[in-house]
Amino acid sequence: MQLPGLWLCLSFGSAASLSPSCLSAQFKRPGDFILGGLFPFGKDTVNLTARSEPTLLLCERLFTDGLIWALGMRFAIDQINNSSSLLPGITLGYDMYDTCFEPLVALQPSLLFLTRNGTTGIGVLCNYTEYQPRVTAVIGPHKSDLCLVTAKLFSSFLIPQVSYGASSETLSNTELYPSFYRTVPSDKNLVEAVVLLLNQFGWNWVATVGSDDEYGRGAQALFLSMAGTNNICIAFEGLIPTNLAEPSAKKQLEDTVRMINSTKVNVVVLFSYSLPAQALLEHSIRMGLGKKVWVGTEAWMLSDVAASTPNIQSIGTVLGFVMRTGTVPGFQEYVAELFSSIAQEEFCRRSRELSRLMNAEVLDTHCQQCDRVTLGDIWPMLSVTMVQPVHVAVYSVAHALHRALGCTTKSCPKTAIRSWQLLNFMNTLPFEVNGQSFRFDQSHGTNTGYKLIFWAWRDGILTNLPVGDYDQSLYIRRSQIQFHTADKKEPTSECFRRCQPGQFRRIKGFNLCCYDCTDCSENTYWSSTDSTSCSPCPQHQWAPTRSTRCHDRSERFLFWDEPLAMALVTLMALTAALSCVTALLFLKHLRTPLVQVSGGGRSLFALLWLLLQSLSCCLYVGRPSTALCTLQQLSYALCLNGCFSTFVPKVLEITLVTEFPHCAPRLLRWVTHSRAWLLVATSLLTQALLCFCHLRLGPDLLVADYESLPSEVLLVCGTQSWAAFALLHGYNSCLAFACFLCTFMVQTPVRRYNVARGITFATLICFVIWIFFLVIFATLRTVLRAVTQICTILATTLGILASYFVPKCYIMVFRPDLNTGEYCQNPAEEEPE
Repeated sequence: MQLPGLWLCLSFGSAASLSPSCLSAQFKRPGDFILGGLFPFGKDTVNLTARSEPTLLLCERLFTDGLIWALGMRFAIDQINNSSSLLPGITLGYDMYDTCFEPLVALQPSLLFLTRNGTTGIGVLCNYTEYQPRVTAVIGPHKSDLCLVTAKLFSSFLIPQVSYGASSETLSNTELYPSFYRTVPSDKNLVEAVVLLLNQFGWNWVATVGSDDEYGRGAQALFLSMAGTNNICIAFEGLIPTNLAEPSAKKQLEDTVRMINSTKVNVVVLFSYSLPAQALLEHSIRMGLGKKVWVGTEAWMLSDVAASTPNIQSIGTVLGFVMRTGTVPGFQEYVAELFSSIAQEEFCRRSRELSRLMNAEVLDTHCQQCDRVTLGDIWPMLSVTMVQPVHVAVYSVAHALHRALGCTTKSCPKTAIRSWQLLNFMNTLPFEVNGQSFRFDQSHGTNTGYKLIFWAWRDGILTNLPVGDYDQSLYIRRSQIQFHTADKKEPTSECFRRCQPGQFRRIKGFNLCCYDCTDCSENTYWSSTDSTSCSPCPQHQWAPTRSTRCHDRSERFLFWDEPLAMALVTLMALTAALSCVTALLFLKHLRTPLVQVSGGGRSLFALLWLLLQSLSCCLYVGRPSTALCTLQQLSYALCLNGCFSTFVPKVLEITLVTEFPHCAPRLLRWVTHSRAWLLVATSLLTQALLCFCHLRLGPDLLVADYESLPSEVLLVCGTQSWAAFALLHGYNSCLAFACFLCTFMVQTPVRRYNVARGITFATLICFVIWIFFLVIFATLRTVLRAVTQICTILATTLGILASYFVPKCYIMVFRPDLNTGEYCQNPAEEEPE
């Protein structure tokens, strides 16, 4: 008869239990791949061995957790071996040992795992690619201290090690521990959840205590670093001993309680395993510490040891985070069936016989102080979800084997797989266990999130009440938490008063919690009560002094409906109307001597360009765009050149007559009559080419100015290239300057109309306007920049009209007697003096 592959024993005269007279039973079930298991059972050396010829020796006084984890691994392996789809045709064996919570003891089976398969020696090789160790992968151990020792060992051989409880952030370093994995979140995730909890309740004055081991020191160091960046003040930080048998342990615990009491904090964060935590809580009760809010972790909150401390209800409120896990279906029934086999006499007899025949390579260390463990002892813990991490750890290796072997749902090839070949497959695809998907992240961990637990006492019975969830963000059901205060509301734990909205904390001295409240300046806002500085608003937003939020900036440009724009548009309309009236007068008196001496049809052409120039003011009103910005300077330059180009033939005519009389008869035909239009066209073509160059070199573009106005974004047309700007307007300036030089010294006989004088004043007015325009345009960065450009255009247009065209209109309307050939004689027809 084959008996269950578990080394259990029978205690005479009692229910089925595990006793010192541990009896052995064995059945042969070959394993193609062996998994090593490291589990904690007791302080004294305890041997738990079940190899490919499955053997499990359990001594008395096994810690319940260690027993359940070991059974969880056995259950997962049995499930996988009985599965027809995961590893069909492949069986898993196992080799389990007790770590006794001691790194040195954990090293002994670890070295055994590293031995070459089929031997008891470890090969010293240059290349371990083909090296086949005793085990394919290792499950465990539970504590971070042990994993820091064993992980370096297994990483040297690249043997996958999957821990079901080690949470130290140090183990997240995949360069130091490339083959280490875990099915629990790291302490970093836990500390982030604790910090969010403190922030949500506004507790910024806390004490933190950690056990003097890798878990306590590492978690506390992470908490201290995160607390500083989240404006949480640490009133006291301390470590409590893990070895309570040391003579100094009691004094160290008492000193810790006194320091917590002296800080006057209402919140204590405790990172510790159950036994050190229980010792601290016992001393707190005995020394009358007073009720506090204790923020704990799964390491002690779910332990019966801490919860069973006498008068534990008097410590205050206990909140903490436990890993979010699920149940393992069928596990309770599996354990019950195993324990029922203990009652078989044949089982115990064969166990007794085979224990004497155990191979010498098996570590045979026995408990010195043991007790019986019955099914009733561990039954309450079987419903707790602590076994799922072990279950997931075994399945992660099985799924990696499935991918490495290239298995299908029907069969697996019988090929040799080295341990290091599993690593790539463990890092890639997710795997499913009982319908839930898991995947190792970049730090080789599985972050399943946390539940926030509240110790609720109902009729003297402790209940772990879930009151919140954490998964990247924290959600708390506050109504379900009843604090120890009189009003059942959360207590305050602050060093100083909170700043008012819109104020930030200016730290005084070296203590983070000593500060003055200072108003946030303009364009900064107060983001949270504990802020040590005000946050600047985004560029597209603004904020007044002592603001708690930023406001969207409104756009600022020259609106059509604002009074200044309406006034300018009215002036533009009047200027355009004046140009039209002047053009109509010139058209009516086109054949009169005065119009002919002024250029005839070229005057009408100049007035048309002045009309277009005045109408171009509309480009500067309303919301600007890149296209409008490009057109603004081009339209001004081209329209102004259209007017000045009509002056060129007349200026050349006057210059030839007055300065070069001997050449005048031969050259005048090139600047008068129809050939004068050729000069006009040439000038316009030259300006058009310069406009094209301006577009290529750097046209004006739309600029969103966030600096000039406090609460608005100024939309203006910015000059992209001043060289292109100078090239565009330089030609008109040179043309006007040449006209001015050629006409300002010209003298006309008495009782003759002086044609040159109008051109002189028109160009002079343009020069004065441009000087003011350039100074203002180059420095102004407000909406008045558009106003300046409109005023410059209108002033130039009105200046040319007033100095050159209006006097002629006056003669045509009010002094028609002067509009004669004798008074308005063409300079070419005058007798040179």
